[in-house]
Amino acid sequence: MGWFTTWIGSGRYRAGVPSYYTPGQVLWHNSFLFICAFVFFFLIAPLLPVAWLSFNAEDFFTFTPEMLSFKAEGYSLKHYYDFLGSDEWMVPLKNSLIIAPIATLISVSLGTLAAIGLSQSHVPGRQAIMAVLISPMIVPLIISATGMFFFYAPLGNWLQANLGLNQAFVGYVKVILAHAVLGIPFVIITVTATLVGFDRSLTRAAANMGADPVTTFFRIQMPLILPGVISGGLFAFITSFDEVVVVLFVGSARQQTLPWQMFTGLREQISPTILAAATILVTVSILLLTTVELLRRRSERLRGMSPG
Repeated sequence: MGWFTTWIGSGRYRAGVPSYYTPGQVLWHNSFLFICAFVFFFLIAPLLPVAWLSFNAEDFFTFTPEMLSFKAEGYSLKHYYDFLGSDEWMVPLKNSLIIAPIATLISVSLGTLAAIGLSQSHVPGRQAIMAVLISPMIVPLIISATGMFFFYAPLGNWLQANLGLNQAFVGYVKVILAHAVLGIPFVIITVTATLVGFDRSLTRAAANMGADPVTTFFRIQMPLILPGVISGGLFAFITSFDEVVVVLFVGSARQQTLPWQMFTGLREQISPTILAAATILVTVSILLLTTVELLRRRSERLRGMSPG
């Protein structure tokens, strides 16, 4: 209340607003800022106890008196050492780092081609095709996972029986393809949004100069839509890296990913090492989303520079 009284009495409540604003407009401006701050806090607050408890010196999910008193003996990095020095966690992390990049590469390749094709006005039924392609984002994940199980299980058996592929390799293939399906909608949406501001006269000019479609794509179109492609790829990577339901249905123990290990740990043994792994995942996600935001701003600047 003292801070609020000082904020009102000193007139700082009008800071950041034009001097000609009426009292009602000033009230709405500050109310809007308060609502935004409240929503931000509502989204971030559940992550704070997770990150805080990951530094717990004890082996349980409880704030100790030493932690609440901010004493040094109440905090430790031993759970991070357990995460980084144990095969129980490093093997799932290795699997995630194998599956997510390959699935992202497939998602970016297919999603970019689909977005470019669907951006053409002469494509028949493109709205229906778009709805089908982004359906993995809309359909409940448990339903998608069930459908993928019934599709990829016979496919895996066929690959092993007819091509003689190793069972573990086939398992990785199934998980990678399933994660690629989940990542394609993100690539399609971001690339389609980037193509909205694309000046198509540039591709026509390149064609008039004798460039073939492939050269036009890589030399003219791709550099301009690259921020959207990278943004979609980052979203696809995060989706694959954090996904657990589809892996439980499609994969096997050899394809156990980091989220799968966290889920198993929560179900079988409660260890603060899970909190350390979650904190690392959240940190990586924040860094990737920050990169997405920087790319979005760069894309807006590039579109502002285009002749269109």
